[in-house]
Amino acid sequence: MSEILQELKDEIKKVVVGQEDMIEALIIGLISDGHILLEGVPGLAKTTAIKTLGECCSLEFKRVQFTPDLLPSDLTGAEIYSQKEGEFKIKKGPIFTNLLLADEINRAPAKVQSALLEAMQEKQVTIAEQSFEIDKPFLVLATQNPIESEGAYNLPEAQLDRFMLKAKIDYNSKDEEIEIAKRVTSKDKVKLNRVLDKKMLEDLKDRAKAVHIDTEVERYMADIIFATRYPKDFNLKEIEEFIRFGASPRATIDMFKCVKATAMMQGRDFVTPVDVARVAKPILRHRIILSYEAEAQEIESDFIIDKILQRVDIP
Repeated sequence: MSEILQELKDEIKKVVVGQEDMIEALIIGLISDGHILLEGVPGLAKTTAIKTLGECCSLEFKRVQFTPDLLPSDLTGAEIYSQKEGEFKIKKGPIFTNLLLADEINRAPAKVQSALLEAMQEKQVTIAEQSFEIDKPFLVLATQNPIESEGAYNLPEAQLDRFMLKAKIDYNSKDEEIEIAKRVTSKDKVKLNRVLDKKMLEDLKDRAKAVHIDTEVERYMADIIFATRYPKDFNLKEIEEFIRFGASPRATIDMFKCVKATAMMQGRDFVTPVDVARVAKPILRHRIILSYEAEAQEIESDFIIDKILQRVDIP
């Protein structure tokens, strides 16, 4: 199965240059049924990568640009009156898809976030007091720009916790940027191959669930999560003042899912501590609620996670 995942990665790389962390996060989210939050400045191929993932996996893809004037019905759909038939009908919105790109998610107001939250958690949408299931698989792949604050809202902690991974996307290297410019200005068209279909994807998910995690590695993951809540118990008194709230139990569940997918991508049917360290930051960085002291000293959650990984005993 790792060969198929490598083939999927190679197909995405036909379009996206570099950005290994983003590509890996998207594939892990796909296998683990987890929503992904991508944070980075504009122009780093976030939208392109998500669209390409949909094409390579035979999945329906829709994009919604989140704006301050977006209404919940713009996302979910609404009940409308048909003059021709003389009755009300449900018109489903763009949320009814497999891959939903929520572009600049932090620009939409609370009511829109609430409608999205129901879909992310329950895999269903309520329109005019009727509930409609969303076809599986359903993944929200959201982007946000870290440098703009005007017209942007902070996502609620409850919604952030619904994202399995938060991947930070940085600029490409100089050579990669030259390659991007050459590809964009070339007359050659990229032909993408379909690597997966829905049935194959379900098989992959079943294989991932069967990946073995040793008891010691399970305890290692639990220790990392608990260190975000009770740092003093792990001799991490120096970071205690920077944490207001640690990671939730959902982080533990997501970590178990992600390390299995990560091991499978490496061609293994068992999880190692290296797999845990590899996914720790994307899983935890958006779930650790920082204190005012951390913000005043410009301490980021990645710094805290590094300290925890250094201190917690590796099996």
